[in-house]
Amino acid sequence: MCYDNEAQPPVPPGAIGSAHSEEVVLTAADGNRFAAYVAYPDQPSGSTAQIIIYPDVRGLFQFYKDLALRFAEVGVTALALDYFGRTAGLGERDEALDFWPHVQQLSLESFTLDVKAAQTYLQEKGGKDSAIFVVGFCMGGSFALLTGTNPDFGFAGLIAFYAGMSRNFGGNGTVLDHAEKVVYPVLGLFGGADQGIPQSDVQQLDEKLDVAGVPHTIVVYPGATHSFFDRRATEFAEASADAWQRVLDFIR
Repeated sequence: MCYDNEAQPPVPPGAIGSAHSEEVVLTAADGNRFAAYVAYPDQPSGSTAQIIIYPDVRGLFQFYKDLALRFAEVGVTALALDYFGRTAGLGERDEALDFWPHVQQLSLESFTLDVKAAQTYLQEKGGKDSAIFVVGFCMGGSFALLTGTNPDFGFAGLIAFYAGMSRNFGGNGTVLDHAEKVVYPVLGLFGGADQGIPQSDVQQLDEKLDVAGVPHTIVVYPGATHSFFDRRATEFAEASADAWQRVLDFIR
């Protein structure tokens, strides 16, 4: 598990505007209905940037709703989606959810349909020319890189926080197996003291993105653990602030 129910996204740097949000239900091409949370800036910033948030293994719970609002407060419309519409319906993703059985039923193929529905929703709101980014955390970071191998999305860029690179989704290979096929710019953010992600994997990712020929920046924060991007983790406040700045600069 990446974040618990008490986790809070750090506040992004810079002037903070106001935002509003709504809970929506989207429908994928195969008929799957899934929950999403969309946050919009109250004052248009002139930017066409929008972002899709891929949560960690727990799906769409409060941390990612709050994160969507933080993005909207700096002028970026954000949509956080849920993974488990096919297997768990539209219910709340709180601590009562036994998420592992649902995680084990995920496939990249069906998730791709959900991402396409989220992308279409944002394009209908912001226009076909809007620049859509993806940001993912833990398993969501893995999915950010894996969906980044699909040229049909036309993403503006991929942001991966502590992406696991050894999980084989549906028997179709790991992130490292597919990293040379990534077609969009990448910002990867990792903790140097993350016990679940060997630094050798981070190095391999960097090398494979070199082979892919895409612009990429891989940042490792020495001493930072998995899930360091949490307002409660005051010992990692400097890393969190730097990560936010890099994310916003990447989007700009």
